[in-house]
Amino acid sequence: MSKYEQDILNTVNLHGRVSVMDLARILQVSDQTVRRIVKPMVEDGRLSKVHGALVSTRNVLDPPFMARMMQNRAAKVAIANAVAARIPDGAAVAIDTGSTSGFVAQALRARKELTVVTNSAYIAAILAMEEGNRVFMAGTQLRNHDGAAFDRAAYDVIASVSVETAVLSASLVHPSHGFMVFDQCEADMAAAMKDAAGQTFMAVDSTKFSDPGANPALRLPELSANDLIITDRTPPSAFQDFPSPAELLIAEVSEQSDSGRSHS
Repeated sequence: MSKYEQDILNTVNLHGRVSVMDLARILQVSDQTVRRIVKPMVEDGRLSKVHGALVSTRNVLDPPFMARMMQNRAAKVAIANAVAARIPDGAAVAIDTGSTSGFVAQALRARKELTVVTNSAYIAAILAMEEGNRVFMAGTQLRNHDGAAFDRAAYDVIASVSVETAVLSASLVHPSHGFMVFDQCEADMAAAMKDAAGQTFMAVDSTKFSDPGANPALRLPELSANDLIITDRTPPSAFQDFPSPAELLIAEVSEQSDSGRSHS
């Protein structure tokens, strides 16, 4: 399979349906070239074609990722809006692969002229299709359950960039161990993004704050005083002595509109 075929398959599978013109813009080739590339893909059943668009014949994102996108949705949208409010037009941003980060990418569609580096094909596809953005996909081999890359190429791309802001997420928050994830590759990627950024926004919804008896996973890098923790609810009393100098910001949740404003 050629690189163009793989890029087209990944993009269509992530979105479900993509027009030929949009694919041409993403790949920076002519629409005639896209039609030539996808013809055998349609013939062998890898894609379907309807009314000038390509349609996925399978979904590369398994239920866990899509389920996370739906869990605590209003809170994640509020957090995403709070993050986007602090990222100006023209900013350079690194974004990880969490479900909350997916909502951040959607909120950032309101910004212009962004430079974005991410190891999430989902996030890259959302922001690459906004005119004026420069989006760099870190990595080439994608995990099949969330469309994220953690191969050597992903780390090389992150190590080569310098951004103003890194947007990170966590699997859980422990009262004494801090922000945590379950996979070593995710901890390593978070460290690389934090090192590349002048400031880090840790975007975690309130369900991630565990009770004191929760089993710890792998620790993420410690935040600094100029970093920001953005969540949707004041953490429980067990987090009164939470070991982080970063500022805490509570995003205001609107259940009806799935949108939110934020306040410190």
